[in-house]
Amino acid sequence: MADLFKANNSMFQQAYDYYLWTLTLSDERTRGWALVDSPVPTLLFTALYLFLVWIGPKIMEKREPFKLSVLLVPYNMSMAALNMYIAVQLLTASTRLRYSYICEPCRQKHNPDELQIANAVWWYYFSKLLEFCDTFFFILRKKKNQLSFLHVYHHSTMFVLWWIGIKWVPSGSTFLPAMVNSSIHVLLYAYYGLSVLGPAVTKYLWWKKYLTILQLIQFTCALILGVNGIRTGCEFPLWMHYTLIFYMLSFIVLFGNFYVKAYMDKGNQVFFGMDVGCGQGNTYENKLVQNNNNKKYN
Repeated sequence: MADLFKANNSMFQQAYDYYLWTLTLSDERTRGWALVDSPVPTLLFTALYLFLVWIGPKIMEKREPFKLSVLLVPYNMSMAALNMYIAVQLLTASTRLRYSYICEPCRQKHNPDELQIANAVWWYYFSKLLEFCDTFFFILRKKKNQLSFLHVYHHSTMFVLWWIGIKWVPSGSTFLPAMVNSSIHVLLYAYYGLSVLGPAVTKYLWWKKYLTILQLIQFTCALILGVNGIRTGCEFPLWMHYTLIFYMLSFIVLFGNFYVKAYMDKGNQVFFGMDVGCGQGNTYENKLVQNNNNKKYN
């Protein structure tokens, strides 16, 4: 028993020493920024999120769902504005720096454009914490069908992984997935914010059906860039390339599975009201009920 305890103690000590060594490689520009220095706040917020995902539906089980319409419009439009800010900041700075969309090494430079990118990446990381509210709104509105494994996996892992990004690689090729994903989230949150206003507005939101396709294209392109980075020896952390590849594969499988199931079950109506990982949109079933009600009164 004593030997086993010593072996475990030695293993933990080696792991802790390795962690301390990795800290010496972290980007000095983001040291001291909110939530960045230690993984503890990020892990605690994530653990709290998962706990609320588990306990929330149990608490709401015998309660009436909340409407939340007054809250959902400003929340979604604010999230759309934040993502627009992030995307514009990344686009303008990366354009001035002539960043490559194929491979851009992460240089710890302190010029204003590099710091603008690092600052935008921090806001992108922080936005993943704010996006936990998507799940809490589902719980309060008793949208239990929206609390899929895909939804919870997406929200919980993005916040943790982007802490790694802002800690070690807040610029370079990191800018591209953050910029593209923020651009898609502008459309996503704008849709959900406007859809709360009711059918009179929803019927004009034709672009909703393209969001899942855009996300699948995004994941596929990120996967290709990761593979190409390893193949060409891109001067970017190798472990980040592998992390990106495996993470994008998981998204492609999960989103692809969701798409196939929805297509098989819903036919040509597949895209209506799909939850693509966040937001508070109507479901396809809601649309069928609405159509049936309209037929009654026409």
